[in-house]
Amino acid sequence: MTASKTSVPEKAAHRPAGTAREVLGAFLKLGLTSFGGPIAHLGYFRNELVVRRKWVDEAGYADLVALCQFLPGPASSKVGFALGLLRAGPLGALAAWAAFTLPSAFLLVAFASAAAAFDGPAGAGLLHGLKLVAAAVVAQAVWGMARSLAPDRPRASIAVAAILVVVFLGGAFGQIAAIAMGCLAGLLLCRDGASIATGHLAFQVSRRTGALCLVLFFGLLVLLPIVSAVTGWQALLLIDAFYRSGSLVFGGGHVVLPLLQAETVAPGWVSEGAFLAGYGAAQAIPGPLFTFAAYLGTVMEPEPNGFLGAAIALVAIFLPGFLLLAGALPFWNALRRRPLAQAAMRGANAAVVGILAAALYSPVWTGAVLNAYDFAIAATGFVLFTVWKAPPWSVVLLTAIAGTIMSLL
Repeated sequence: MTASKTSVPEKAAHRPAGTAREVLGAFLKLGLTSFGGPIAHLGYFRNELVVRRKWVDEAGYADLVALCQFLPGPASSKVGFALGLLRAGPLGALAAWAAFTLPSAFLLVAFASAAAAFDGPAGAGLLHGLKLVAAAVVAQAVWGMARSLAPDRPRASIAVAAILVVVFLGGAFGQIAAIAMGCLAGLLLCRDGASIATGHLAFQVSRRTGALCLVLFFGLLVLLPIVSAVTGWQALLLIDAFYRSGSLVFGGGHVVLPLLQAETVAPGWVSEGAFLAGYGAAQAIPGPLFTFAAYLGTVMEPEPNGFLGAAIALVAIFLPGFLLLAGALPFWNALRRRPLAQAAMRGANAAVVGILAAALYSPVWTGAVLNAYDFAIAATGFVLFTVWKAPPWSVVLLTAIAGTIMSLL
């Protein structure tokens, strides 16, 4: 297309309109105040960046959210990464990720480093209260996601089938098999859903760059397990575990729980109690739930752990989602109009509901709800979340206090 035939708006869409410093400031504010999980994060982004700052219009934002929900990985973090890329290019994307992610990561590393301070009845009760928070949060996630992602008979049936697959196969393999089953079932049963909106966004990502990102994504997904198994190097095993978890999470947020449990608790790197306590603590802080990886990297037994383990786990779990996003951007507008792709994703999302429901029972319920008092506390947290719409930090605080009190009685 010649310069004379290119419209001014189209040119503007390809040219960053801001600076990395501006993006850093906007997302640092969001990283310090965005409580409530990925859906709430998308609302915060819209209010701050679409309505107030007008970085993108409503149609463009809806298009971007659709893309990030279509791909595996943390949906709200990918939206933030893409908005930073749109506003200030690659440096803007990096600034958006760092400002939105690091505050919660630092808080979780601090919590993990202070774990020794929780010895004794009061500390044990506090940690048990955080486990009960996890039970309430996962139950809320299953409830909300079932209503939106499995609202009809075909998708509800796919969710139940996913539970069966996970229960009978177990581990990360069972979860991957459940997602694959969901995609195939979606192709057969979910072709009549509403079409995705068809807005348009243009980024400074060429098809060649996109293809390279996709090759890197799949190359790491295939080669990391092989190389880490051959070498036995713990750092590579750590990268592989968190990279694979970040690669296979459809639905984002709480869905990463069973994957991380399979990768860290099953091999004995992290105890189940420490896992659930950290997951409960993650509900009390703003920012993306994927920063739970920083906590796990800190508390795991084999080295590298501590701050180095936290850094490795944090980068590894976010990297695949960002590679997929950068790889998909040049091809998204054509792909998303294909009915078969939309049907497969409906089935995958329904399977996610089943995977999360299975995780609600084990390890969450079996590891946290030990008696009738625990059930009462967890049920109260669930009602506060779902009916009263209480802020997550307040539910975490109340549940932690309740757990502490019960341990002292």
